[in-house]
Amino acid sequence: MRRGRVALVLGGALILVLLAISLAPSLFAGPPDAVAVTRRLEPPSAQFPFGTDETGRDVYARVVHGAGTTLGIVAAAIALAGLVGGSLGALAGFAGRWADLALSRGADALLAFPPIILGVVLASTLGAGAGNLILALAVIYAPVFFRVARAAALVESGRAYVEAARALGHGEAAVLLRHVARNVAPAVVLQCVILFPLALQIGAALGFLGLGVPPPTPDWGASLQESRNYLTVAPWLAIFPGLALLLSAVAASLLGRALQAER
Repeated sequence: MRRGRVALVLGGALILVLLAISLAPSLFAGPPDAVAVTRRLEPPSAQFPFGTDETGRDVYARVVHGAGTTLGIVAAAIALAGLVGGSLGALAGFAGRWADLALSRGADALLAFPPIILGVVLASTLGAGAGNLILALAVIYAPVFFRVARAAALVESGRAYVEAARALGHGEAAVLLRHVARNVAPAVVLQCVILFPLALQIGAALGFLGLGVPPPTPDWGASLQESRNYLTVAPWLAIFPGLALLLSAVAASLLGRALQAER
């Protein structure tokens, strides 16, 4: 129990810091696209804590401003996946019969593909861009939310309060929206936190492959892709975006595990 509380406090604190940086990056760093050709590939120093890149841009500023892009895309994708997948899952679990069969087979078809393979196919088909990356990640993880919501809805649909609501004359849609969905929502929200680090990894991988946001928009995955030609002469180009990804994933994992333990 104590470990769970420590993880909750630590993970929550890290999430709040990352949220503050994402929402107001200008308070923490200068412009990310300021170029100083004479200062290119400088190692970390007092003036440039994370060094400079191949065009002389401040890596620290790129990492700070990239937080809003990278984390914002993943958060939007997870929210969209949770909304769509959770809604369809609740519908399938509550309605049953043909609706459950049809929706479950569609979810199974998407779950049959490894997430990174499905992500590459979707992102390359849709093209680079933040909106397309959000859509690709949402399609990848919507079936997971579908399964979670469906399982919860199946349990809730057999509860006594559902029968009581029906006996009082409430229609099926009203019972689903007013009663069942309310009790399914906590499981979906918890799954959002659990899946966040996984979606972050896939999003960064797609950015590394050039299927994320186009340059010069700061993005951690794209920064790793840009650093691949300078790993031996300027390793800081990969180290700091990689550490930012790791810290974000650890923060979300700690928070997710702590919330699971509290349930």
